[in-house]
Amino acid sequence: MKKRWISLYVENEVGVLAKIAGLFSGKSYNLMSLTVGTTEDSTMSRMTISVESDDATFEQIKKQLNRCVEVIEVIDFTNCPIHRKEVLYIKVKKCDEKIKNEVLRIAGIFKLSIVDYGKEEILLECMQTETRNDEMIAYFSQYFKNIEVVRGGSVAIQGVSIQDK
Repeated sequence: MKKRWISLYVENEVGVLAKIAGLFSGKSYNLMSLTVGTTEDSTMSRMTISVESDDATFEQIKKQLNRCVEVIEVIDFTNCPIHRKEVLYIKVKKCDEKIKNEVLRIAGIFKLSIVDYGKEEILLECMQTETRNDEMIAYFSQYFKNIEVVRGGSVAIQGVSIQDK
């Protein structure tokens, strides 16, 4: 089993997301992450999907996606360099001054953005890889007892670097 990334260009129409998600659930494929947003062309959306599968199952997934009328293009990121990030918000609650100072220190070390600051709460934003965000959650969970976590799925795009092949 290996983590795989696919990007889809799909028609920007009602029900397409449900149809794609239904394809995965109907075949008992587990989606690890799915994000979707409009592109530079308002008639198309781009989905970034992460699945964990073996080679044969992954090939079957791609074939089924290519058969969907609403899917314009399937891009397999398995063997190419990609850039991917996911957004993570961590809210540290019930902060006194000592905790706030520690959160601010940690935010500086890890280059987290402070997006909101209140009397007893601090809201941080982290734009990193899924693995790095997992580490941030583990770190904050270990040192702060009152946290709230929200994360979005990853988005990915093929790299543009010129490489010797």
